[in-house]
Amino acid sequence: MEGKMDVADLIRFVLTHIPLITFLLAIIIPTFSRSERTPDGYLSWLLLLAVGVDALWAGLFHVFAPERAAAFIGWTTSPFQFEIGIADIALGVMGVLSFRRSLDFKAAAVTYASLFYIGVAYGHFHQIWIAGNHAPGNAGILLALTCIRPILLVLLLLTARRSARTESSGIARQPAEGQGAG
Repeated sequence: MEGKMDVADLIRFVLTHIPLITFLLAIIIPTFSRSERTPDGYLSWLLLLAVGVDALWAGLFHVFAPERAAAFIGWTTSPFQFEIGIADIALGVMGVLSFRRSLDFKAAAVTYASLFYIGVAYGHFHQIWIAGNHAPGNAGILLALTCIRPILLVLLLLTARRSARTESSGIARQPAEGQGAG
């Protein structure tokens, strides 16, 4: 019986820490893959896991377990949870779809995600200041991740674009075959 409790505790921990786990995996996976250790590689994994999977999880939580989601955030259950759940699911789909897409596609995903996270962060800070809401789903690591993601996504997108321009201009400057550099 004790072993089952340990497994249940582990499952509960994983399910309540999806945002942190997906964020850490999005950093760890490209770090250990030479081909992924690029700005675009990190951006791809952040969009897939820290945005895509996390937002899908949050959306499903709001849509199918609104009472638990509201309690975790420190709010009362509201019909608006269905709407935020659908918005989360849309964000999640966008994040997943952007995984191996062009930088232009990723730019749209980063723009959407960043604006969404900035709005969400504002709402949570407002609840902290106005209502003193320090529930785990309103403050703490989740709020920190909500603030970090847009900054990191935008910085990685800009760095990936700069890197892509440098690579394409480097290729364009190479002398034609048979011609020397001087």
